[in-house]
Amino acid sequence: MKIVFHGAAGEVTGSCTQVTSETANFLVDCGMFQGGREAYAKNVSALSFDVRALDFVVLTHAHIDHAGLLPRLAMLGFRGPIYATPATIDLVSVLLQDSAHIQEKESEWQLRRQHRNSGKARAMQAPLYTVTQAQAVLGQLRAVDYGESFEPAAGVRCRLRNSGHILGSAIVELWLSEKDTTRKLVFSGDLGQPQRPVLCDPEWIEEADAVFIESTYGNRLHRPLTETEDEIVEAFTSTLHERGGNVIIPSFAVGRTQEMLFVIADLVRRGRLSPLTVYVDSPMASTATQITLRHQTLLDAETLDLLDWQRAHPEAVRVQFVADAEESIRLNEVRSGAVILSASGMCDAGRIKHHLQHNLPRPECTVLITGFQAVGTLGRRLVDGARLVRLFGEPTPVRAAIRTIGGLSAHADQAALLAWLGGFAHAPQRTFIMHGEAATSAAFADRVRERLGWAQVEVAHPEQSYEL
Repeated sequence: MKIVFHGAAGEVTGSCTQVTSETANFLVDCGMFQGGREAYAKNVSALSFDVRALDFVVLTHAHIDHAGLLPRLAMLGFRGPIYATPATIDLVSVLLQDSAHIQEKESEWQLRRQHRNSGKARAMQAPLYTVTQAQAVLGQLRAVDYGESFEPAAGVRCRLRNSGHILGSAIVELWLSEKDTTRKLVFSGDLGQPQRPVLCDPEWIEEADAVFIESTYGNRLHRPLTETEDEIVEAFTSTLHERGGNVIIPSFAVGRTQEMLFVIADLVRRGRLSPLTVYVDSPMASTATQITLRHQTLLDAETLDLLDWQRAHPEAVRVQFVADAEESIRLNEVRSGAVILSASGMCDAGRIKHHLQHNLPRPECTVLITGFQAVGTLGRRLVDGARLVRLFGEPTPVRAAIRTIGGLSAHADQAALLAWLGGFAHAPQRTFIMHGEAATSAAFADRVRERLGWAQVEVAHPEQSYEL
């Protein structure tokens, strides 16, 4: 049995792991590389193996860094099924089409800018795939419920378990049979932080021959939720009431937007924030919120209670979903008192760039960073203290307050990752650390060896073949 990491090895994005046994050849995830100027070239050259020989794909969740190259996989000749939970299929249908739309618009903008600056077109980045191609791959998606055992190929049995990361996210259990031997592989996918709002906690797995675990935050601990709430209250109060500015929140459309709406509503319910209006300026986030409400069986008890309270007190937190571009543009005229959640979460595309362009130069405003910012992204540059950034090709001074709220991460921190691994009854024969920046993954591997006493712990390397 052979394992090859085509992405998320020594970095966070581009999750794509190929497993080849005597009877099957398949992928766990097929994600897009994100962050930095080199990401486009990496996405173009990704999937350089024979994708037509793949039997199937199993998808852990809908985020673009795990599912974003599925249309390109189909373009290159893959015709097999793609297995995922029903909620993941609902979300990925939206995310892939939105990703394609953004790519098409970015290419159009580049072309217009080149014509404007030089009078003639020069080399530009073509979309990795079009909206039509994104729609085409949706026909290959196959829904599988949590806990349902299925056989996607000869000699392979699979089961998806709740990972608590985003709606529909899954841990993948795989039993692969070769000759008279059956080995169990477990892919954590992205694990959620326990006791987080909205979703249920990750499920425990007890047995595995090989474990593949993410390490996004494998070298640090998240702040307690109580401290995070204090920071949000202070940021909202000082910005909206004392300085008279706006609060701009770059927010991932799937997961983080819904979580922020929960936290804000809960703080209003408890009297820690005054009644307010929140603008959700992302068509995809609006759709993702509707999808979340359709899958209420996946929500935790606290969230269901808060939904009941919100229905009874609609004036307390007025959530306005911004639909069209004209309405979004009008938000840029609001100079005070606005709370705007907008995508993308790493500030590299979408409507958030317009809100940053209008609010970053204003010292009375606050940009609230609530999620992971990959190296090379605009969000990462803001977190790292940049005082000047470029938006739409123009320099934009950073005078607004940049505040990072770490306690809302959708990823498990080091303690939670170690606790999840500690749920295995016995040490796996092999453990692979993936989906983390190189230094983070190495540090987490050391902690696994120290805390759990597991000997065979390895940091995944890109395009290296591992024999099991």
